[in-house]
Amino acid sequence: MISDNYEYVIGLEIHAQMLTRSKLFCGCSTQFGATANSQTCPVCSGFPGVLPVLNREAVNMTIRTGLAINGQVRLMSEFARKNYFYPDLPNGYQISQFELPIIEHGHVNIELTKGADKKKGGPMKRIGITRIHMEVDAGKNIHEGIVGASWVDLNRTGVPLMEIVSEPDIRTPEEAGEYLKKIRSIVRYLGACDGNMEQGSFRCDANVSIRRTGQAEFGTRAELKNLNSIRNVMRAIEYEGGRQEDLLESGGKVIQETRLWDPTKNESRSMRGKEEAHDYRYFPEPDLPPLIVTEERIEQLRAKMPELPDDKKERFREQYGLNAYDAGLLTGSQRLANYYETVAETVTKAGKSDNKIAANWVAVELLALLNKNSIDIDKSPVSAVNLGNLVALIINNTISGKIAKEVFAIMFETGEAPGKIVKEKGLEQVTDTGAIEAEVDQVLKKHAKEVEAYRDGKTKLLGFFVGQVMKATKGKASPKMVNELLRKKL
Repeated sequence: MISDNYEYVIGLEIHAQMLTRSKLFCGCSTQFGATANSQTCPVCSGFPGVLPVLNREAVNMTIRTGLAINGQVRLMSEFARKNYFYPDLPNGYQISQFELPIIEHGHVNIELTKGADKKKGGPMKRIGITRIHMEVDAGKNIHEGIVGASWVDLNRTGVPLMEIVSEPDIRTPEEAGEYLKKIRSIVRYLGACDGNMEQGSFRCDANVSIRRTGQAEFGTRAELKNLNSIRNVMRAIEYEGGRQEDLLESGGKVIQETRLWDPTKNESRSMRGKEEAHDYRYFPEPDLPPLIVTEERIEQLRAKMPELPDDKKERFREQYGLNAYDAGLLTGSQRLANYYETVAETVTKAGKSDNKIAANWVAVELLALLNKNSIDIDKSPVSAVNLGNLVALIINNTISGKIAKEVFAIMFETGEAPGKIVKEKGLEQVTDTGAIEAEVDQVLKKHAKEVEAYRDGKTKLLGFFVGQVMKATKGKASPKMVNELLRKKL
């Protein structure tokens, strides 16, 4: 971490694998996890004499992403050959875009966590996006378990990538984390990328430099690679800033280089000197004509855009009356947002509505168990309809909140409906005033000293009495009625 004497200047390059069924320039499958080298053909294997054919859906996905980040879509863009040796690209070069990328001059707004208010949210910051360009992914070199050699898996070779390049507008590791979350959320909403950093379908390189606080000129940057989680991106930036400050303070000089992040040692090491763009010897790809996009095509794609995270968050605040924190959490992924909306709709259909309670059960109770068991929301053993019916049982005073947690645990284990569990186990809430009053009288009689202390001013003992009554009724008594009766009798 750097001291207050310095300031970070950070730019991120995100590589997002597109969710097309076939590769960028051939018909080979893009499915993850297939047997090594089983998804190749003469085109992606770099055979002489073959010609690339551009994947139309990859272009559409890139345009939609450009629209989502408020970018400008170029009506004419161009592919280029990037002449840099990749041992896992049989062509000996990468097909990418350089001078004429398909998307330019975009931006997104991130919410800063520092100074955030749970009800109103945090201050917003605009992060510029220089460009989005299309390119082919490289294969995968395999070194583990092999002595004196390396293997190569070319299945990933030719998979379509979007490279999303930010402006150097990011000033802290936390801002970098929020920016990554925002971009990942957008591409997931669009169905353009699954955002899986562990599998490498959503990757990030960080360009990091520091400068004296108040200084206008940028410092010398280092590029950090091998960042496979948002947490590692933040840790790597923090480490790199500290490394550069130590160098400068000791009279040394930061050199422009590419560094490899080691998450186990929590440190980076030099990988190679950093090349400038001209070192790649770009030139227009002779086998591909310029990509021409019409205004009509752009407007057709714009018309089919889904509701994006920021818009959905605002709608959740207005429609469901949620605070900024809950709305942001629940709209962080489209699947989670859809789940919550089904829960809220189910509760409303049951007769009464309480969107805040519904939000708490999704955001707190459900997500805690899903995260603990490493289960995605779309594979939740508790369906959205069942959770909605559980919340309805609480609102309708059929069961208490305490009993609801017991029922929920069973639902998570078995997938059964809450009504069935409550009925089979006889967990309905007791609302018979006479029955509850009898238990209240027994508790007050048993704890005469505490009653006297309460009447002498120790009113916090009310919680003790409520607990004793709930214990006596095995949690079935209506907490509201218990409180009312106790206050009256005390």
